[in-house]
Amino acid sequence: MDLNVRNFNRAMMNMIPKRALAAVLLLVSSSVAAQSPNAGNDARIREYIAGGWDTLSRSMSECKSIGDPKVKTTPVLYLPAGIPTPPSVAAMQASCHVEVDHLPRTIHRIGDLRPAELTVEGLLYLPNRYVVPGGRFNEMYGWDSYFILLGLVHDGRIELARGMVENFFFEIENYGAILNANRTYFLTRSQPPFLSSMIREVYEHPVHGEQPDFKWLARAYAYAQRDYALWTSPDHQAGKTGLARYRGIGEGPVPEMADDSTYYPDVIRWLLAHPGDHPEYLVDGPANPTPQQAAALAKSSCYIAASRVCAQAVVHGHRLSAAYYRGDRAMRESGFDTSFRFGPYSGSTDQYAPVCLNSLLYKYEKDMALFASLLGRASEAKVWDNRAAARKDAIDRYLWDANQGLYLDYNFITSQRSPYPFIATFYPLWAGVASREQASAVHAHLAFFERRGGLATSDVPSGVQWDLPFGWAPTNWLSVSGLNRYGYHEDAARIAREFSKTILDNFLRDGTIREKYNVADGSANVKVAAGYTSNVVGFGWTNAVYLKLQDILTEPSATTQR
Repeated sequence: MDLNVRNFNRAMMNMIPKRALAAVLLLVSSSVAAQSPNAGNDARIREYIAGGWDTLSRSMSECKSIGDPKVKTTPVLYLPAGIPTPPSVAAMQASCHVEVDHLPRTIHRIGDLRPAELTVEGLLYLPNRYVVPGGRFNEMYGWDSYFILLGLVHDGRIELARGMVENFFFEIENYGAILNANRTYFLTRSQPPFLSSMIREVYEHPVHGEQPDFKWLARAYAYAQRDYALWTSPDHQAGKTGLARYRGIGEGPVPEMADDSTYYPDVIRWLLAHPGDHPEYLVDGPANPTPQQAAALAKSSCYIAASRVCAQAVVHGHRLSAAYYRGDRAMRESGFDTSFRFGPYSGSTDQYAPVCLNSLLYKYEKDMALFASLLGRASEAKVWDNRAAARKDAIDRYLWDANQGLYLDYNFITSQRSPYPFIATFYPLWAGVASREQASAVHAHLAFFERRGGLATSDVPSGVQWDLPFGWAPTNWLSVSGLNRYGYHEDAARIAREFSKTILDNFLRDGTIREKYNVADGSANVKVAAGYTSNVVGFGWTNAVYLKLQDILTEPSATTQR
């Protein structure tokens, strides 16, 4: 406040009799209370969230952490090859009556060990306590954990947040990469690369009274380099564009879909009902093939003898193609499972350079430049800055559509941008890769995504969970944060208010926080036609985003993105 204004206000206050002043203050207080009818409700939901960090936490010494309701086998905990069994794990094994085993060999990179090589699926050991998303999940997930960390840091749970980042270092060291989650059936894919952002969140928020830990940052920087290398490896290169793509290693259907035996048949039924839409996703194949037919299907579709999920994925003599399954695996690495963004059920995900992934990698490269500078490694910082500049040029060339005023995914096989606008168009604002003009153009399309309950992921009512009418905490946060970063504070606050209201209203209705919401009507009532049809209670990233959105509403221009 200007000094002259402050002095004027003080003078005016001195002129008001004390009794009158008390009346004015009472009136102001009543007015504020009338404008904040949900203050008590906000306190209730914050209490739920604060308690949820412990409710949703897991460790390898607890029985509840080991089970997996998604598969029907005896729980098994796998330790990395050559690592002695920790005493806490041995005690857990005795009290919980679960099996503890070691992986058969050392893993140097993702894909070195395939899930099919293990006779029983199981949980992969992590040394530190972690927070799970909610519901049926007992694993620490890749991109969920970034948003969960935002909430943990917000609530002062720094040690828990740092332990989760340390778990990711352990995964890189012992399982070859940051995994989709710490289950054996995830040994062939990662998830969106948020590690540098998680490192920044922990480094920039040390435990109260402590200074930033440069030694820890140097160690984190080394692990982040290894994580980054995955996304620039040949498997993850989007042709000759200089951009990256999602790509899960392996062939055929993913094993975790054993708990949803209708998913792949539902995809086949949809394709049969829409014969002109990606017919290459289907191949002919009988339900009970001869050995010769099965051998042919192992190349054109999937290996029936090795996968119960594959064996069941047949409808009226039709099966899904091997190419579809490759796209399906890539979709699951993207975290957006499922949408129609990359074809029906995103069956062509591996053919695209996505806006989201390349925005994350630009942010990653800028973070790494910052880390290198903090560590006194100027030449390395310059390399990272050059990488970021090259990626920005490629993003502008391939992903920015000036005519549409949107960032669109690029199919590097057909050399065409996708005609499918998606919520990821706001990622470049969050990452800081957009110019002021590009941000303005994207901002002009807010109405395309905005609904009464927040931002929807697309405007296509495909019937699956990452399309209209559904809105999710992570994409609402990244979009709001990006808008706020470029100065669109009023719009950021409005969307923050809309999505917060959706979360709060449904919490007051049934006492839960959910993984996703119907933003068209502002409810938690979801009807998903195929894929993950439930709306899981918890929910880690929604808890965190609610807290962060309140910060936006409290002081829009003061909340910056990391």
